Amino acid sequence: MYDQLTKEAEIQEVEIIEIPFSPGCKGFYADKIIAVNSLIESTPEKLCILTEELGHYHTSYGDITDQSDVRNRKQEIRARRWAVQRLIQLDDLMQAFENGVRNRHELAEFLGVTEKFIDMSLEHFKNIYGHSRSHGDYTIYFDPLWISRRFE
Repeated sequence: MYDQLTKEAEIQEVEIIEIPFSPGCKGFYADKIIAVNSLIESTPEKLCILTEELGHYHTSYGDITDQSDVRNRKQEIRARRWAVQRLIQLDDLMQAFENGVRNRHELAEFLGVTEKFIDMSLEHFKNIYGHSRSHGDYTIYFDPLWISRRFE
């Protein structure tokens, strides 16, 4: 998926570079350039960072580094929502359930993302749908995470 996103970025003329940052900085977007911390060894973490930074490319404008400004925080939230929508769909949750996934750790591994990204995604879905969402024969509960299937 990481390679697919880098190809999509290339088509949109967004350059992706990997450079070493201090431990507190994982990624950055500015002027059609995405920088990902090259010191991060985890492919799922790099994928999540790249996707969020692509979210900034698609949804943000200006310098939003000052997160004390509510407008900048809103742009940060929009970029994260974009990332969630790009990487995780309700169908993915149901497919994971059908494959025996039963907790956040297994779900993160199954989807190739971080547990932190899973938590952010579940919070995103909860904000959209409330505590649960019926989807086909399934009901997905977001907090705590649980999926049930209706049998007839």
